[in-house]
Amino acid sequence: MASSDDVGERAQRPHPAAWYGLPLPQFLGSNEARLLRGGDELFPALICAIDGALHEVWLATYIFHVDEASEAIARALARASRRRVRVRLVVDGFGTHRALPQLQRWLAGSGVSLAVFRPLERWWNWLQPGQLRRLHTKLCVVDGTQGFVGGINIIDDRNDLNHGFGDAPRLDFAVALRGPVVAPIEQTVRAMWTRAAFGHDWRAEVVSMARSTEPLTQARRLMRRLRILPPETPTAVADLSPVRAAFLVRDNLRQRRSIERAYIDAIRTAHSRIDIVVPYFYPGRSFRRVLVKAARRGVRVRLLLQGKVDYRMAGLAARVLYDELLAEGVQIYEYQPAFLHAKVAVVDESWATVGSSNIDPLSLLLNLEANVAILDEEFAGALAQAFDLALTQSRQVVEAPYRKGALAVLGRGFVAWAAYWYLRMAGVTGKY
Repeated sequence: MASSDDVGERAQRPHPAAWYGLPLPQFLGSNEARLLRGGDELFPALICAIDGALHEVWLATYIFHVDEASEAIARALARASRRRVRVRLVVDGFGTHRALPQLQRWLAGSGVSLAVFRPLERWWNWLQPGQLRRLHTKLCVVDGTQGFVGGINIIDDRNDLNHGFGDAPRLDFAVALRGPVVAPIEQTVRAMWTRAAFGHDWRAEVVSMARSTEPLTQARRLMRRLRILPPETPTAVADLSPVRAAFLVRDNLRQRRSIERAYIDAIRTAHSRIDIVVPYFYPGRSFRRVLVKAARRGVRVRLLLQGKVDYRMAGLAARVLYDELLAEGVQIYEYQPAFLHAKVAVVDESWATVGSSNIDPLSLLLNLEANVAILDEEFAGALAQAFDLALTQSRQVVEAPYRKGALAVLGRGFVAWAAYWYLRMAGVTGKY
């Protein structure tokens, strides 16, 4: 079993904001973590938590769609607000663009404060800088005690935005959490909601600040609420049991590569197994290098990717890498029953991660993402069992669709060219 030092554990309990300014995952102990499979398990748990809320509910999601499953969540948020629970919801302006009018109707007359991250209300919004950087997290915190992290949008598992309803649910996961790790999750959702709401919900505060006799003090207070606070010196804590968990964010401020680094550090020290489930797989050179090195030293490396492709470009991006990876002993499987949307991984016996981050340029370099890394044999075992079950419903790839030759060279060149220009349009420079 990989030691806690191998995966970057720090035996510390930081200030709730301290994790954000530190380069390695900050594992906190005394947590509870429960794996949730799909919306069929997540949504009832969310509704139960929201219905039991006493003080606050914070929810951030990329997609909040229009169907029975999503309406049930919206109704639960509205019920909570009518009990005078403070409810804050932030959705992405692109992912929820088509459903936004209906969502507003569902919430009409309630006290739910809805913020839209980078809205696309006018045609010129599409031309503004930064529109390629989206809010892709799926987070919820209730009363500061219950947290939910994962890759599941607020949409029925059997409903696909581009293909409609199917018979089988998407393969996807989330984690229900209790304990100290909930604090940084709440802090992150607060920051995202505040950034999206600034200029609307904060307008009155800005006016009040301008008229105040102490504008500087109020400005500082406002800025603290708009951002994640800088780190303070953490104090040591001996007990990191039973479940150690670290919250990971990928943003465009201090935590630009935190999720990617967490993956790479875990893969670099793996000695027995690396199982990764992800729909969009086009990692950078550093990620591919450690994955190949792990396979070369005898670690069993298995990738579970899309069999039913929802976006052709994403499918092409992954498949142009098959030849390189298969040649090094990496096992590749494609999930067959339904669309695959999960972003999870298990390394050895105790390291696992669940979240919203794909392993491609959009997630690793552009979008706002959130994962939780967990050091616990029981949780990692449950996720490994779910992986093995999904593998029985998958097709193993034994021969790359784009083998060596002109077609492979053209395919790789086209994907690399498209990724290069997409990143530069979004303002990202340097090699990927």
